[in-house]
Amino acid sequence: MTAKARMIPAMRYRDPNAAVDWLCRAFGFEKHNVFSDANGQIMHAELAYGGSLMMLGPVAHNDFGKYLKTPDETGEVVTQLVYVVVDDPDAHYAKAKAAGAEILRDIQDQDYGGRDYACRDPQGQIWSFGSYDPWAAASSAGK
Repeated sequence: MTAKARMIPAMRYRDPNAAVDWLCRAFGFEKHNVFSDANGQIMHAELAYGGSLMMLGPVAHNDFGKYLKTPDETGEVVTQLVYVVVDDPDAHYAKAKAAGAEILRDIQDQDYGGRDYACRDPQGQIWSFGSYDPWAAASSAGK
């Protein structure tokens, strides 16, 4: 029996308060849960997009935090990104670009299906948004 698994990406931000505000405004995320300290600094946030969730928190200088780097510590290089399936990639692209997202790969059709683009948020994390849904593609291939 296979257990039901869920993957939830998690990112660290130098200014999680600004990150939450920008991600909601530019990308359309919605606050699911936000936990702040007594000074109002976000310590943990969960942002929803459709049926998906991502988590974020502040940079932490602790035993686990030593394994994580932010893009400003790596010369803006990241080793992974999050791909988000969106219904209308062109509208999403326009909204993100208007909010100041740095476009790394302009919106384009892909040979394997779908349309997508990639961008960097103001704190250096890289995101990709597109219409290609691997789950839908797999189920239609089996028909």
